[in-house]
Amino acid sequence: MDLYEYQAKDLFARHGVPTQSGEVVQTADKAKQAAERIGGLVVIKAQVKVGGRGKAGGVKLATTPDEAFEKAQGILGLDIKGHIVHQVLVNPAADIDEEYYVSYLLDRANRTFLAMASKEGGMEIEQLAVERPDALAKVAIDALTGVDRAKAVEIVDAAGFDASVREPIIDLLIKLWDVFVKEDATLVEVNPLAKTTSGDVIALDGKVSLDENAGFRHPDHEALVDFTETDPLELRAQEKNLNYVKLSGSVGIIGNGAGLVMSTLDVVAYAGEEFGGQKPANFLDIGGGASAQVMADGLEIILSDAEVKAVFVNVFGGITACDAVANGIVQALELLASKGDAVTKPLVVRLDGNNADEGRTILRDAGNALVEIVDTMDDAARRVAELASKGA
Repeated sequence: MDLYEYQAKDLFARHGVPTQSGEVVQTADKAKQAAERIGGLVVIKAQVKVGGRGKAGGVKLATTPDEAFEKAQGILGLDIKGHIVHQVLVNPAADIDEEYYVSYLLDRANRTFLAMASKEGGMEIEQLAVERPDALAKVAIDALTGVDRAKAVEIVDAAGFDASVREPIIDLLIKLWDVFVKEDATLVEVNPLAKTTSGDVIALDGKVSLDENAGFRHPDHEALVDFTETDPLELRAQEKNLNYVKLSGSVGIIGNGAGLVMSTLDVVAYAGEEFGGQKPANFLDIGGGASAQVMADGLEIILSDAEVKAVFVNVFGGITACDAVANGIVQALELLASKGDAVTKPLVVRLDGNNADEGRTILRDAGNALVEIVDTMDDAARRVAELASKGA
């Protein structure tokens, strides 16, 4: 889960990382009121979960409350890389002397954690890494020892920070690691980390990504979820404990196992090219369980998507046998019909693995005209793409 800047900075403050306090508002009038309370020069910052806000016109200075109103009005509703601005952060403007960059992240390629730091902050770090890789220090972190003072010193020295900011940044790096570990984050980034003219070092911005798999350890993280930015179908799926992601396409996908579902998405997208560019409408992994209720919940979510014209149920029987899956499909269709949600869109079903023959027999005997059984994954993908094109 990615956080907004103001949420990231709230976490920083909770762990003692020096940062700024500000006010998050949703209207230009409230931005004016916030500027009046803060006083002096303020900065109005778009709150979107994407970088490049400044270049897109999402960060503006205001010298008076009336100017804060004007600048906020221009930012609210702005489209920044496909993200519409619904709220802005009003912060006191800092008198910046120098800008730096620091971050911790999960280095999946090397199966470790990584610290990155640079004396050149304030720009897109990806651009710096490409154009001047020597300006970006990278220091591997042992998960068992983490970042103590010795490791923080190593990071600071690798980045070549000046002696005047050495101690404050060492202290900040230790506290920032505390954020990373105790909040179960996969990314903690500060850009810019600023040295003010008074000599203070503060996190002027913050980017944090939290590991949702660790959410059970952090009930307070629930308050950080922005439901206004979440697709309504995904919210309904979360309520039913379904592993569902909404995509833009016409073919609903149900599979058991993340790897199989990902492969199914690729196969359907490829087959769909032959039929007017039909694409997967979702990712839905029902895991090892394919009970009637789980299948009904999955079908209900997928079929309520107006873009879906046909559904592909792709199951490889392992621990869960295909006959159990087939019974789940039959019972799910009956369950939906009893609720007044009778299925009216075609279902293509491919069963393979444990008790596949028995599963196919169960589906044939059920005699539902909307259910088609196809033996192979490629043929099933082609057939469901064809059906989706006819229903478009």
